[in-house]
Amino acid sequence: MSGATFISTTIPYVNAKPHLGHALEYVQADAYARHRARQGDDVLFMSGSDENSLKNVLSAERLNISTRELVDTNVVYFERLIEHLDLRVDHFVRTSVDIDHIKGATEFWRRMEKSGDIYSKEYEGLYCVGCEQFYGEAELVEGKCPEHLTVPELVRERNYFFRLSRYQDALLEVIESGALAVWPASRMNEVTSFIRGGLADISISRSIERARGWGIPVPGDPGQVMYVWIDALTNYVNGLGFVRDAEGYHKYWENADRRVHAVGKGVIRFHAVYWPAMLLSARVPLPTDVVVHGYITLSGQKLSKSLGNVVDPAELVQQVGTDAVRYYLLADISPFLDGDFSEERMVSRYNSDLANGLGNLVSRVTSMVTRYRDGIVPEGGAVTEADTALVNQVAASTAEATAAMDRFDGREALARIWDLVRHTNAYIDGRAPWHLAKADDAASQEVLDTTLLHLVGAVRRLGWLISPFLPSASDAILGSLGESLKSVSVAEPWLDGLPGCGIEKAPAIFPRLELPVD
Repeated sequence: MSGATFISTTIPYVNAKPHLGHALEYVQADAYARHRARQGDDVLFMSGSDENSLKNVLSAERLNISTRELVDTNVVYFERLIEHLDLRVDHFVRTSVDIDHIKGATEFWRRMEKSGDIYSKEYEGLYCVGCEQFYGEAELVEGKCPEHLTVPELVRERNYFFRLSRYQDALLEVIESGALAVWPASRMNEVTSFIRGGLADISISRSIERARGWGIPVPGDPGQVMYVWIDALTNYVNGLGFVRDAEGYHKYWENADRRVHAVGKGVIRFHAVYWPAMLLSARVPLPTDVVVHGYITLSGQKLSKSLGNVVDPAELVQQVGTDAVRYYLLADISPFLDGDFSEERMVSRYNSDLANGLGNLVSRVTSMVTRYRDGIVPEGGAVTEADTALVNQVAASTAEATAAMDRFDGREALARIWDLVRHTNAYIDGRAPWHLAKADDAASQEVLDTTLLHLVGAVRRLGWLISPFLPSASDAILGSLGESLKSVSVAEPWLDGLPGCGIEKAPAIFPRLELPVD
């Protein structure tokens, strides 16, 4: 019996509208969550908004509005994007208003303090507001932040510090043992190299003056607020009711089989070093997996609100539809490396793979069953070598796509699914049912019956296979067969229950898009 799985996205700053990089992380995490649920896991998928950052405060000042007004306005864009992308998010944490989060972050601080891991001292360092992070001079590129290409601000004040250095050996042990897996292997090597280089204690608070009074107060010191990353990272357990010792916390974190964070490469240090060390300090279980994706670039440059080269994913969905955006992000962009965005390529992939490939296949199969057998799936007869080859491809694509998703590689999974799309279309061309239908001999009609049965089975399996990636299209495909995702199990033989079923000619599931998109 499968167990519980927790999966989260990072919680983005809401200083501006979301960009396509946010959409990438959203759909990657959603596809994995749907994959695990389809495999029988009890899944909780969580997202949220990071509202207590200095970035939000400064953005509000530039707009001459309150920080509260800014975050309340902008969080709506992220919530709407979740709807536009057809994400199945179970809980959305807002860090500035969620009482469980605010109380939970405070409790987490107290536990770290009780472990003897928090102390206070005067500090001076170079701070990038864009990253909400201090940098050493050696980490800068020509004196600038490597992420935002801005000159960091020199900050001098009294802060509280976390004894990160105390957890260097423990972190190496959990990562090298596989208890905490970082995906892909190149990112795990990056993390272990960073840890072996020596961990310094980190500043975990800011003066209330520099924070402009915005943030969660440090327990027992109203002159300081928590460093936004310390606050933000705790959302993963706070959203489950950690502070209330809630059943959800025990089920989906403490006792879960998998605790998975989907993160961008720019925040590896926070999720694979700082957060596990905080959890060790607070005596809370660690995540099992940190899955790291790259950036979406435009002409080789990172998409960034700060750099002003954003692509609005909501507008993109309005132009080309949810399926086109989800498919492009999952099938064309690497799940682990940077990928360059091209509107033309997105439309081209949609038309070739979805409209001409899968969509045309579903239309052909349902049309032939409707035309040649009055919409009733036939029993089928003797199995030939061609039928066996299709059977083998169904099995191979199912096993390979499932294994790829277990490795968090949606692009590889889709590639293996499309092996089945191509094979099935080739099977149709090889069998030429339109010729068989014209023959009046019993042998030809038996071959036609066998062909149609296997085609409907292949379409049924494809509807199941694409469900994590294109959930609405999956519903439409299975619906044309009189089924739903809940009624279809991969554990069952793929042709079981089909003979005698009534099906309908499928509508155009993937209408063609025109190039260029206006």
